[in-house]
Amino acid sequence: MNKKLTIILGTAFSLAVISTVISSCGSTQMKGAGNYTYETECMGVEGDGSQTLKAWGNGRNREDAIEQAKKNGVRDVLFKGIRNGKTECNVKPVLFDVNIREKKEAYFNAFFADQGPYKEFITGEDGSDMHFSVVQGRKKAGDQETYGVVIRVQRAKLQDRMIQDQIMVK
Repeated sequence: MNKKLTIILGTAFSLAVISTVISSCGSTQMKGAGNYTYETECMGVEGDGSQTLKAWGNGRNREDAIEQAKKNGVRDVLFKGIRNGKTECNVKPVLFDVNIREKKEAYFNAFFADQGPYKEFITGEDGSDMHFSVVQGRKKAGDQETYGVVIRVQRAKLQDRMIQDQIMVK
């Protein structure tokens, strides 16, 4: 009788552990869906060497998220290169020094400030300064909103500016 009780209790305990593991895995997936991160994607390269990208940003409202997306697109061209989307975009970043952002922190803080110089290097996908295609992404956790924007980044002009400002050597 004691052996039967041990088997029954062992089976019940095993089932409890298995159900706990299964239920915790399910809730983790649900939590993760709210924190989805988007990567900048290449949509094409224009004849002048500019890259058309879909970049994503988060903000407390639509306007902030769109501005952050524009900054993220330029930031990715400068520091990461574009690896997602069409293979036409340059996967190499403009700046190769992996620590350049930290070394020139004051410069890049000013460069990416609201109304900062980064705006000189982006246009809408049609080349205008006024028309940007906007896509809403999944909601982020909390009060953050996610939006994507299609922009054209003037890679050659950006590189020339980095040389002019002595951030990189030719």
